[in-house]
Amino acid sequence: MPRTSLSNAEARRIALAAQQFDAASSVRGSADIASMVRKLGAVQIDSVNVLVRSHYLPFFSRLGGYSQPLLEQAAYDDRRRQLFEYWGHEASLLPMEMQPLFRWRMERALRGEGTWGRLKRYATEHQDLVKSVLAQIRERGALSAGELEAAAPGGFPGNKSSGGWWGWSQAKEILEWLFWTGAVTTARRRNFERVYDLTERVLPPQIVAASTPSKEDAQRALMTTAARALGIATLRDLRDYFRLPTQDAAKRLHELVDSGALRPVSVEGWKQQAYLYEKARLPRKIEVTALLSPFDSLIWERQRTERLFGFAYRLEIYTPALKRQHGYYVLPFLLNDLLVARVDLKSDRARGRLQVRGGSVEEGMAARKIVEPLAAELRSLAQWLELEGVEITSRRGELLKLLKPALAA
Repeated sequence: MPRTSLSNAEARRIALAAQQFDAASSVRGSADIASMVRKLGAVQIDSVNVLVRSHYLPFFSRLGGYSQPLLEQAAYDDRRRQLFEYWGHEASLLPMEMQPLFRWRMERALRGEGTWGRLKRYATEHQDLVKSVLAQIRERGALSAGELEAAAPGGFPGNKSSGGWWGWSQAKEILEWLFWTGAVTTARRRNFERVYDLTERVLPPQIVAASTPSKEDAQRALMTTAARALGIATLRDLRDYFRLPTQDAAKRLHELVDSGALRPVSVEGWKQQAYLYEKARLPRKIEVTALLSPFDSLIWERQRTERLFGFAYRLEIYTPALKRQHGYYVLPFLLNDLLVARVDLKSDRARGRLQVRGGSVEEGMAARKIVEPLAAELRSLAQWLELEGVEITSRRGELLKLLKPALAA
C-alpha cells in the first residue's frame, strides 16, 4: 500500500535525489552538461561575478570540477547547442526541446499581460524602432544592444539609461521585448552581454517547426518537470519552479493528481499539503558535500528551504553592508542531507585567492565536525576556479577560527 506520510528527513532525501545530489556522474563533454539541465529542468542565470557567475556553480555542486567552456558549448555553440535562454524560473538556461512549452508565455508577453505590460506599451509607442531593430538584425546578423546604438544614424534615440528596468537603454528595452515575445533569442554572450539574433536562425529547424502545444498542455508539462525536479513539493513550490500563474498552477495540479503523476501525502512539520512525484526516489542516505549557489534550484523557494532544512536564507547583495547578517555573496554548505553552514566567498583573481570573508554554522551544528569537509570543498572550488589557494580574511566566529588551520594542514 502506498505511503501517505513521510518524515521530514525522508522528504529531504527525496528532494536531494530529485535535484541529482545522489548521482555519481562525471563530465566528459557538453552533452553531460545539457543532460544535467534536462534533469533539473532549468538553471538560473545571474550576472553577479564576485565568485563566479551563478549558472556555472550548480554543475560544480553536483558533478565536481569540470571545464567551464563545456557549458558555453552546450548553450551557445552552433554545432553543439542543446540549451536556449528564456524566462524559465528567472532568466534561465533551458533544454532546447522545451522551447515550445514556453510559447504560451511568449504570447502573453505579446499581449502585454502581467510582467510585460510596460514593455508592451513601450513597443507600441515606438513601433518604428521595433521594426528598425528587427530589420538591422535580419540584415546584419546577431547584435548586442551596444552595437545597435553605435550603428544608429545620429545615435540610437534615447540611448542613455531610461532609469527603469535596471537602467536599460531604449535599444535594450526593445531587444528584451523582442526576446520575451520570442522574435529574437540569445545567439551568444560576449563578456556576459547578450547578443541577439532572430530565433529561427538560432534554434534548430526541428524546434522552430515543432507544433505549439496548448497553454494547458504546456503548463502540465512544466508542472510535471517541476515535480520531477523537486521530488516532493507543495503547490507553491511547484508553481514557483517555472513561475506559473497561481490559478493556472492550481488547475494543473488537480489534473496531475487525477492522472496519478502526483500523489497527496503529509510530511512531518509541513502545514501545507505535500505532493509526491510518482517516480520520486527515496535513497536510504545521501552522502554529499556541496557549496550551493544562492540561485541553485534546490533553494529557489526560500520557504521550502526553511521547511526542508530549517535553514532561513536571504541573499544580502542589496542589503546595506552594515545591516548584513552573513555577508555579500553567501553560499550554503550542504553536508549529506543537511544545510549545516554558510560562507561568504569572493574570487580575488588578481592575487589568485579564494577569499572566505565570513562564515557561520547553523544552530545545533558542531563546527569541529563541519570544518574538515568544508575545507576540502573550498580547496576543490579554488582549484576549479584556477585560484592558487584559499584565504581566510576574517576570524569572526568559531567556524572561521577552526577553518584557517584546517586549510593550512
